[in-house]
Formats: sequence, C-alpha cells, structure tokens
Amino acid sequence: MTSKRIVLSSDHAAIELRQAVAAHVASRGWDVVDIGPTTPESTHYPLHGQAAAERVASGDCALGIILCGTGQGIMMAANKVPGIRCGVCSDTFSARMIRMHNDANILSIGARVVGEGLALDIVDAFLDAEFEGGRHATRVAMIEPAPA
Repeated sequence: MTSKRIVLSSDHAAIELRQAVAAHVASRGWDVVDIGPTTPESTHYPLHGQAAAERVASGDCALGIILCGTGQGIMMAANKVPGIRCGVCSDTFSARMIRMHNDANILSIGARVVGEGLALDIVDAFLDAEFEGGRHATRVAMIEPAPA
C-alpha cells in the first residue's frame, strides 16, 4: 500500500472511541482524515458511513475506520458504495482476516461492543495485515457488483 492516508468517521455514539483510534493510528504514522462529529448531539450513522466510504472509493484515502454503537449500521451504509468492502470486527482474528482474505478497505467497530484497548488491538490487526490475493482475489471478484 503506497498511501498512508486513512479516513475515520462515526456517529454520536462513538465519538470518544473514534478520537482514541485516530490518535493511535496517527501515532503509527498514518495521515488521519477525521470527518466524524465532535459534539454528542444525535446524528445519522448512514451519512457518516457513506461519507467515509466515498473517501476510500475515490482513492482520496487508502483505508477507512468507521464506528457506531454496534458497528453494524454504519458498515451497512459504507458497503452500499461501489468498491467498498467493509467488515464489522470485535476480535483481532476477524480484523486480520478481512484484510488478508476479503481485501477489506474499511473496518467497522462497535463502540458499545468493545472497549478501547481491544479496539486498538483490532485496528492494529487490520492495519498490519495485507491482502493475500491468489484464490482470495477470485472470491473477492465474485462479491463485487456487476458493471452497470
């Protein structure tokens, strides 16, 4: 991966964890583009998931990390953007495997599901893994939407 630019976003339920993740990712040498809200007023996770996904799909950012209460809703919104492969992870094994086998370009985390320490370990597993290609590339191609 040549770019070390990563987008982070969340809804109101995950602001604190997103900020901790942003600081952690920046300490690893990534250029963090944090587009999430900064105030606790209720906000709509689909808007934040889509906005982050568009940054990755456009090539502006190499990867993304998105968060909401469960990680599920914001992941669903991100996956609607063509070219995005986003998975929700609450363990390091899954985070590593979505990169290695599914070529995931966005990680989703549930702020009400995992604590900060585990979240940072999940982020590290995601960022440290690389797509293996080979038979996995064939499978990834099978889940891509058909050209319009």
